[in-house]
Amino acid sequence: MSNPGVIAYAAGDVRVVDLPEPRPAADEAVVEIAFGGVCGSDLHYWRHGAAGQSVLREPMLLGHEVSGTVLAPAPDGSGPGLGARVAVHPLTPRGDGSTPWPAQRPNLAPASTYLGSAMHLPHTQGGFARRVALPARMLHPVPDTLPLSLAVLAEPAAVAWHALARAGGVRGRRVAVVGAGPIGLLVVAVALHHGAEEVVATDLEASPRRIAGSLGARTLDARDDEAIGALHADVVVESSGTVPGLSAAIQACARGGTVVMLGLQRHGDVAAPLATAITRELDLVGSFRFGDEFDEVIEALAAGDLRVDGIVTHVFPVVDAVEALETAGDASASSKVLLAFAQAAG
Repeated sequence: MSNPGVIAYAAGDVRVVDLPEPRPAADEAVVEIAFGGVCGSDLHYWRHGAAGQSVLREPMLLGHEVSGTVLAPAPDGSGPGLGARVAVHPLTPRGDGSTPWPAQRPNLAPASTYLGSAMHLPHTQGGFARRVALPARMLHPVPDTLPLSLAVLAEPAAVAWHALARAGGVRGRRVAVVGAGPIGLLVVAVALHHGAEEVVATDLEASPRRIAGSLGARTLDARDDEAIGALHADVVVESSGTVPGLSAAIQACARGGTVVMLGLQRHGDVAAPLATAITRELDLVGSFRFGDEFDEVIEALAAGDLRVDGIVTHVFPVVDAVEALETAGDASASSKVLLAFAQAAG
């Protein structure tokens, strides 16, 4: 039986290749992947051969947003058993021996690895293959009521969940989301789940604004500077990762409010209206990946309390992975794009 996997070799060179069968270590399970979500980092590796400072130096299996079924439990007896339906938490926290970091915040461990990342050499291979060996501790059980096609959203939804936790909670508060890509839309969904009084989403494109509206947000064209400046939102989540987006987030925030910098900005210095942030006494906080929110997100998805309708716009078979990347790279025509790996994924 073939084992197709999505390998990035260099900028513009992603191929679907037949991989050898996985050979798990004692603490690894073999997982039949059902679905994988295309993330911005996957797009960067495909387009540029790098995602920020993580540069491809050897072939790498892409993908860190994956769900599937355990085909062979870990030989050491750890983790879920045979047939368990799982979502994958892709982080391995690791210190570097010198840089301090808070132990209760594993996402800040300085030498961590993440599935499908070229940060380290050898690279950390990802999960975009029909069958992969993964550490059993990464595998989180998924209730039978939650389709694996939704369970695959647990990782990006946890990113959104963590961002709003960094704001100190949003119940009864007015929230603005700058950038309504897949992560921004999940921020909208989580903010509404958490009881925000109002959520406003901005984007340059009509399609993501339409999806945000269907989730329950009010929407604005990101070019409408006057309307954005008049929002006076208690919490603003910058999820576009752009310099104009960061400026808009500060302008949209009410005096004494909080701006969560979720979208990863370019490397180096970034211009921002800091005088406005100072005179309004804004709290500017960073948000990076997530910590222990993963199981809460799975529970909310399974209960149907976290509404994510419409965020997944396309599902491609793994053999069409390059077309999936092309589609995911067009924000005017797509939101979250999934790859289907298992022959009977559901």
